[in-house]
Amino acid sequence: MDTKEMNNWRWLNFFEPEANKHLEFPFYKEEIEMWIEHISSQESNHLHLRSTEGKSYICGSLIYEQKLNQQNEYKLLHYFLTEHVLITSEFEQDSHINDDMMEAENAVAGFSILLAEILKNSIKRIDDFELKLNDLLWEIKQKNSIDRLEEIFQLRHEVLVWKNFMIPIIELSFGLEEAFSREIVETKHYKNMRKRLERGSMLTKEYIEEIDHLVHFEEMVSSHRGNEVIKTLTVITTLFTPISAWGALWGMNFTFMPELDEKWGYAGALIVIILSTVAVYMLLVKKGWTGDTLRPKKKNSFFK
Repeated sequence: MDTKEMNNWRWLNFFEPEANKHLEFPFYKEEIEMWIEHISSQESNHLHLRSTEGKSYICGSLIYEQKLNQQNEYKLLHYFLTEHVLITSEFEQDSHINDDMMEAENAVAGFSILLAEILKNSIKRIDDFELKLNDLLWEIKQKNSIDRLEEIFQLRHEVLVWKNFMIPIIELSFGLEEAFSREIVETKHYKNMRKRLERGSMLTKEYIEEIDHLVHFEEMVSSHRGNEVIKTLTVITTLFTPISAWGALWGMNFTFMPELDEKWGYAGALIVIILSTVAVYMLLVKKGWTGDTLRPKKKNSFFK
């Protein structure tokens, strides 16, 4: 266990219940023991608070690092916080955090520093996500395919993981305001943490909206191309209708077949078929039903 004495508060990191260090805080003895009992089986985000004047505290568990591709690969922070005491377990911090902690006015400010550090690492990874999204944006224009759609939904899952990661921290920040008085909470470090939280939330919201636009865009392209296929099949079917009709008529074995006595009977029949087909095609063109179906595709174009 690592115990640090700050200005007006104490921080117990890598807390070990069997060491009985919590007995040094008899005022919160029952609450800490209940927290210890709960975290022994806790494997997800959880928050509990009490806002009674003179005995306010907040405790729970927080996922502070999450692997993107593995649901069960994460790091969990257990915490118990009062105005003058911060107890954490299994939180791996950088050395510079200790220096920042020394400046904290109280334990709530110190805990805000920890949350700000967690958010900083997360926002850095979100910035890396921005590069992947930008590359995909241009790949869609240059070489769109089903692989691009797969990449879009992979990124969509990733940004939703980040949003899901932010939600418990947002809840925790509101919990701090609910549990403690304004004088205790509204410190410089808490305000910095809130700003960083707002920045992270804004990024995830904007990226989700951008990816939704990409999904909608792909749906439009797919719908347009699907309509082109249907349009092409319709045009082909319509153009071959005269051939099919005349062929069916002349394929009937009636007793009286006048074309058998005509020298140019089949030539005339072919001319009738061709003229009928041309007439149908001209009707389609006049109606504008052929559209872009008969035009070649252009490079770096979505619909042409």
